[in-house]
Amino acid sequence: MAINSTRPLRIAIAGFKLESVTFLPNLTTLADFQAVEVRGNELIERHRGANTPVGGFISICESHEVEMLPIIYSEAGAAACSSDEAFDYYLNAILEGLNIEHLDGILLDLHGALVTPKRLDGDGDIISAVRRKVGDQIQIMVALDYHANLDQTTIAQANAVFGYHFSPHTDQAQTGERTANCLLRTLQGEIDPVMHFCKPGLMVPSIFSATDLEPLATVVRDSIQRVQDSTEYLDISIFAGFSYADVPNCGFSVLAVANKNPQLAQSSAEEFCSILKQAKAAFSHRELVYSLPEGLAEAQRQAAFTNKPIVLLEHADRMVDSTHVLKEVVRLQLGRTAVPFLWDAAAVAQVIQAGVGAQVTVSVGGHSSDRAGDPVSITGKIIFAGPKAFRATGPYYTGRWIDLGDVVVIDTGYMVLSLTTRPSVAVSEDCFIQFDMSINDFNYVLLRSKTHFRASYTDITGAIIIIDTPDWGPADLLTLDYKHVPRDQTYPFSEA
Repeated sequence: MAINSTRPLRIAIAGFKLESVTFLPNLTTLADFQAVEVRGNELIERHRGANTPVGGFISICESHEVEMLPIIYSEAGAAACSSDEAFDYYLNAILEGLNIEHLDGILLDLHGALVTPKRLDGDGDIISAVRRKVGDQIQIMVALDYHANLDQTTIAQANAVFGYHFSPHTDQAQTGERTANCLLRTLQGEIDPVMHFCKPGLMVPSIFSATDLEPLATVVRDSIQRVQDSTEYLDISIFAGFSYADVPNCGFSVLAVANKNPQLAQSSAEEFCSILKQAKAAFSHRELVYSLPEGLAEAQRQAAFTNKPIVLLEHADRMVDSTHVLKEVVRLQLGRTAVPFLWDAAAVAQVIQAGVGAQVTVSVGGHSSDRAGDPVSITGKIIFAGPKAFRATGPYYTGRWIDLGDVVVIDTGYMVLSLTTRPSVAVSEDCFIQFDMSINDFNYVLLRSKTHFRASYTDITGAIIIIDTPDWGPADLLTLDYKHVPRDQTYPFSEA
C-alpha cells in the first residue's frame, strides 16, 4: 500500500543475529551480546559505510532522505545457542522500540539460524512477534544470511525477504540495499512484492558452501543473471543453510520475490530448487579435505614450491579455540607460523599484566567443548598487551567495528600467537596489520574459518590446506547426532 504523505518516510531499523551451533554445550549469554550492543544513533554511526545489511539499509535510506528510526543491534557470530534470557531481552527491546507514531516500514537484519533452548526458529519468532506488534498494514522486510535455515513459517509474516548471494559474504551491504530498495519502492506504490519459497532437501557442511565451488558457483551465478535478465521486478535468494544447527528446517532453500506475479516467483524458485536437488551429490568435495597428519604433510610439501605462506585451515573449529592443529604446530615447529585470534579470555587475563617484553608460559585454547582439544602450553615473549578495537578492512568485514577486548600477542620464536578476550575470526590481514606485522613474515598461517577468509587470503597465500579435526563443524555431517533434522527427506542422510 502506497504511503501518501508530504513528510519523509519513517523506517525502523533493528538487528539481532547469531549463527547457532546447537551441538556446543554452553550458551551465548546476554552479557556476550551486550558487550557489542549498539542503540539509537550509535547504530547508524557504527554501520554507516560498513559491509553489513544495516550498512546497506542506511545507504538507501540516506540517499532517499528517509527518516531512520534505529532501535538496537547486536550479533555474536557463530557460537553456541542464545540463552532464552538474551533472546527475550532483544526481542522486547525491538518491540518496545516500535512504539513509534507514523511508522511506515521496518527493516530487520537477522541471521536465520538463531536457536535457543526453547526456540528452534528464533528468527521466525522475531518476525512473527514484530508483525503482531505493528499489525498488517506496516511493511516488514528482512535481510538474512546466506546460511539461514528457513521454512515457510519462518518468513510468513514478512512482506519480503532477501539473502546474501555469496560466501564469503562480500555482498552483505548489497543485500541490505536490495531489501531497503524493495521496501521504499513498495511504500511509494511502485511494486507489490509476493514471495515463493521451496526446499530441495539438501544439507552441506559449511566448508562446501563456498560460492566459488562448482556446481554451486554456476547455480548462484545463473540465479543472479536470471534477475538481471528479467523484464519484471524479480529477486532470487539461494540459501545454503547452516548445517551445525540441528533444527527441522535445516538445509538449502530458494526464495523468489516478484512484483504482483506469484507465477513468476513460483516458477523461478522451483526451477532453481530443482537444479539444486538434481545436483545434490556433486556438492560434496571431500577430495579437498585432509586429515591432520595428511594436511600437515601436504602443507610442508606445498611450502617447498612457493615463497608465499601456506594456510592451515582448521575449518571444524566453531569457537576459534580449537587446539588440534596448534598442538602439532608446537610439536613439529614447521616454520615461522602465525596463529591469529585464538579466543582465550582466561589466558589473556593470566598474563596481560606481565606486559610487553616479559617471558611467559601459559596454557591456551580448548575450553569451548570436549571436542576442541586439550589446552596447549606455550612459552614466549609478549610483543603486544592491551585493548584492541578497529575498523576492519578487507572485502568481507569492510568497515565493520571489531572489538577484541584485551589482547596478548606472544612470540615463541617459531610461532606468533594472538590471544583475544572476545572471539573473532581472522578473515583479513587486519590480524597482522593491527599488530605491525605482515602475513609475509610467516611460512604458515593457522586459520579457523569456513569460507570467509578466502576473500582476502586466496591471492596472497601459496596454498590452502583444509584440515578436518573432530570439532563441532566437521566435513562429514553423518558424524553428528542430529535430533531434529528430517533425515528421511534430507541428503546426505537420505537419497530421497
